Amino acid sequence: MTTLSLSKIQKRFGAAEIIRGVDLQIGSGEFVVFVGPSGCGKSTLLRMIAGLEPISGGELSIGGKRMNEKAAAERGIAMVFQSYALYPHMSVYKNMSFGLETARMPKAEIDKRVRKAADILQISQLLDRKPKQLSGGQRQRVAIGRAIVRDPKIFLFDEPLSNLDAELRVQTRVEIARLHADIGATMIYVTHDQVEAMTLADRIVVLRAGVIEQQGTPLEIYNRPVNRFVAGFIGSPKMNFLDVRAVASGSNGLAIDLAGSAVVVPATDTPAPGEKLSLGVRPEHIRIGESRGLKLGSLTVVHVEHLGGQTIAYGRLADRQSMTVALEGQQRIAAGDVLDICTGPEHCHLFDSEGRRVDG
Repeated sequence: MTTLSLSKIQKRFGAAEIIRGVDLQIGSGEFVVFVGPSGCGKSTLLRMIAGLEPISGGELSIGGKRMNEKAAAERGIAMVFQSYALYPHMSVYKNMSFGLETARMPKAEIDKRVRKAADILQISQLLDRKPKQLSGGQRQRVAIGRAIVRDPKIFLFDEPLSNLDAELRVQTRVEIARLHADIGATMIYVTHDQVEAMTLADRIVVLRAGVIEQQGTPLEIYNRPVNRFVAGFIGSPKMNFLDVRAVASGSNGLAIDLAGSAVVVPATDTPAPGEKLSLGVRPEHIRIGESRGLKLGSLTVVHVEHLGGQTIAYGRLADRQSMTVALEGQQRIAAGDVLDICTGPEHCHLFDSEGRRVDG
């Protein structure tokens, strides 16, 4: 197991700066997920770690040794891509052993590694098959097995589940989590799917426009997003944002004007009276028909999704602001219904006009 250090890492393509001075320390055996929207630089950063993209500035160290000028083959890294990239004319066994054979490893050691990896991934019965005889999930496991046999210092995953259907994505996600628990290797995983990030990561790194917006455990980022971007990106359904204005600060918190009503929310900062703010509330933290809590107003439902274990209602408040409410179980709600909604003050998130968190 190996540590990884990124110090002021930069990537430029001509005048365009794609990665803008990233600082990141990854501990030995840690599972870190890079997440962010398309174009945020997460795959570029992963490719720089792998040695597939040159570094324009800063320093990359693996196990305390500078790696900027080292070729990909010298970094002790194995990478699993979105595309399985299996050799169609080779068996599963040959696909997994080919790299070791090219490196002229003894046949006995190759066989030992291939069969051990196949056992970990539960594909021992598939070793004689060709890729065309496998399902998408099985092919991805072969691709992961090809990485395991190399016994790398660090595993890199670049959106490995993107080509799988929904059921296989869940199944393979569980298998990757189990793999990390079994072998304890350092793993870096890139995805745009925040559900994958929340379920797999020891630590999430949220990227936007080539910079790290926030890093922390999944629940740290979910519960205390540092800005509106992170708050809106992490969580499904997405966090609701309501336009409000600061009224006055007091010992009980900050009074805000919400659709003409003054309500008090916890806050440590003191925005000026009249300052525009955003009040963030996650759909799953909204309740209906209760007298206790912070009243958000009356929601006119325009669409309902009945998902069996959850009911999601989309609607508008009296001032036409949109809201999404996620309720447990099977609720009798239909379009046109009017719901009195509230939330607990502890579930409120306040952001200023530039998107920065202002409630401590």
